[in-house]
Amino acid sequence: MAQSVLQGRSVLLVIGGGIAAYKSAELVRLIRKAGGDVRVILTRAGSQFVTPLTLASLTGNKVQEDLFSLTDEVEMGHIELSRAADLVVVAPATADLMAKAANGLANDLASTTLLATDKRILMAPAMNVRMWLHPATQRNLARLKQDGVRFVGPDAGEMACGEFGPGRMAEPAAILEAISAALAGSTVIPMPDWQAPAASAGTGPLAGRHVLITAGPTHEPIDPVRYIANRSSGKQGYALAEAARALGARVTLVSGPVTLPDPAGVHVVRVETARQMDEAVEQALPADIAIFAAAVADWRVQDEAGQKLKKDGKAIPPLLLTENPDILARIARHPNRRPALVIGFAAETEKVVDHARAKRLRKGCDIIVANDVSPAGGVMGGDRNIVHVIDGQDVVTLPEMTKTEVAAALMQRFAGLARSGT
Repeated sequence: MAQSVLQGRSVLLVIGGGIAAYKSAELVRLIRKAGGDVRVILTRAGSQFVTPLTLASLTGNKVQEDLFSLTDEVEMGHIELSRAADLVVVAPATADLMAKAANGLANDLASTTLLATDKRILMAPAMNVRMWLHPATQRNLARLKQDGVRFVGPDAGEMACGEFGPGRMAEPAAILEAISAALAGSTVIPMPDWQAPAASAGTGPLAGRHVLITAGPTHEPIDPVRYIANRSSGKQGYALAEAARALGARVTLVSGPVTLPDPAGVHVVRVETARQMDEAVEQALPADIAIFAAAVADWRVQDEAGQKLKKDGKAIPPLLLTENPDILARIARHPNRRPALVIGFAAETEKVVDHARAKRLRKGCDIIVANDVSPAGGVMGGDRNIVHVIDGQDVVTLPEMTKTEVAAALMQRFAGLARSGT
């Protein structure tokens, strides 16, 4: 698809300053290979990571750097650059470039061109995780989206600074896909109220994939008015469903009893008990990725009372317990419809990583996401989380983030694993 869409089209590539700038050279190569023409604006900071000579050699065009070039600005070069291209791509889009674009600042060739263009803009953010999660960057992101700017990434992973989380620039192949998708539609922004289209199951790194997610607690009846339950709010699982949908997946969310609204564009199956959840999960197969974030009750009452148990001064009625189905272990060892990627969650109150490692082996899943749900942490029912991602012997700990941010980081990681087939 990329070749047919890009053939004969022109892309203006703005390269910001950051270690991810080295990927831009590969992006240029891919665009050229697909039949597109590339012109480059290289910021002063970007030139510290990749040279004008390299980019000129790859593009076959002069690399533009200076707003006040006497030869180019006689012809209003920033206007010409902004109008001649079919699409403007900013990769890497640093926090500085995003801030300038969001607030209409224009003090160099890159920011002036972004302000002067009448064409669609695609940004591939790249920055430290704390910079990406900073409220100022998130405000700028929201404003740019409202202005019609499209985004690809960022991915989550290890960074040059040694930290882990969302902020890595998307891989050149993924950016090429986003360029093709943007060029498939109109390249001129209808003014003044053009809005970027909502994410759909037809685009994104999980396009064509079915993601199955469980969320929330289960309620195991003791009698018609009492039940065994836990404090799970379902917020993390629901956030995962929204994140998977945003990456283009078709999502089935099997939810225990929660008070959350259904995520937009997600097929929600509401259940109450572990046995009902087990049945609903089976009915939802096949799936490419299965994520078991629900806090399923380990036990249920062996003999549920048909009438309310009465406190009548006699002996306390015994509650004989029996084990509930182990949904994660069953799906991880499914004889013929095991998803390619099976992820479990481990809610622990002590020795979090040790217990989670043991659980991964015991259940037979590919990855365990563990967190500390001790009451003092406020994770169960709260809006923030700290998780440990355990894959074999490797453990990656994400910094404390909102559950929405955790979900975005996790789904980027899972999408990458799904693409690589691991």
